[in-house]
Amino acid sequence: MASFNPKDISTGRLHAYLLSAVAPRPIAFASTVDADGLPNLSPYSFFNVFSSNPPIMIFSPARRVRNNTIKHTLENVKATKEVVINVVNYDIVQQMSLSSTEYAKGVNEFEKAGLTMLASDIVKPFRVAESPVQFECKVNEVVALGTEGGAGNLVICEVVKLHISDDVLDDEGIIVQEKLDLVSRAGGSYYNRAKKGFFEIPKPLSTLGIGVDAMPSQVKNSMVLTGNDLGMLGNVEALPEQNEIDEFINNVSERYPNIKDKSHHEKHKIARNYLSYGDVDSAWKLLLS
Repeated sequence: MASFNPKDISTGRLHAYLLSAVAPRPIAFASTVDADGLPNLSPYSFFNVFSSNPPIMIFSPARRVRNNTIKHTLENVKATKEVVINVVNYDIVQQMSLSSTEYAKGVNEFEKAGLTMLASDIVKPFRVAESPVQFECKVNEVVALGTEGGAGNLVICEVVKLHISDDVLDDEGIIVQEKLDLVSRAGGSYYNRAKKGFFEIPKPLSTLGIGVDAMPSQVKNSMVLTGNDLGMLGNVEALPEQNEIDEFINNVSERYPNIKDKSHHEKHKIARNYLSYGDVDSAWKLLLS
């Protein structure tokens, strides 16, 4: 058995061990606003519920390991003392992943991820309309656990109102876990779907994905593509050039006769098939043809 003193290995290696060994972890999809009211949305897997009376949840936006900077969420909860914690189910997992891209301050991750802002009843931050359970919270306290890269900051939240979709409740108002279909986080690029086990999602691009808001309207308003499809499509640095699109269409014309003449609806169905295999590049070339 390998044994380590935490002080003898790098913070990055220790961080990886912790995240892989303490898993799967629930995800707090945290919505905040800054002092000027600008929205921010980001997921955190250092998260759980710790009390029901009072109802207390804690999540921890850690200082970045690589450069010891802090995240916009932490700045916002300190400034406003409010947050909405949305749960993540399988239907929005790709959009959630895209929202974790480190966009510049002031960029609206709701728009980048193609998610809907829903006004809260008590707090200022918006809820994620697509999330099946949303907790409006007041921030009671923020506890810094250190000052170096990797140090956590415990955001102690008290739930002041919760919202649960009728779609996940039974006739007696109890949550049906199978209908909720929650997703949790593990190490590396691994996630866990409550009903089916582990799967992988590539990490968001450090060069910043274009986001759903930058997509052509016929793609982002598709009646075929799902939120998860859009989340995958948004995690590209740039759209393919026309010569790349033309070459791709010529290569697949034998498999898909008259591909150039197919409707958007038909092309979107084929693109979904490419996305099911993780082939985002081919999906984009087809969608833009």
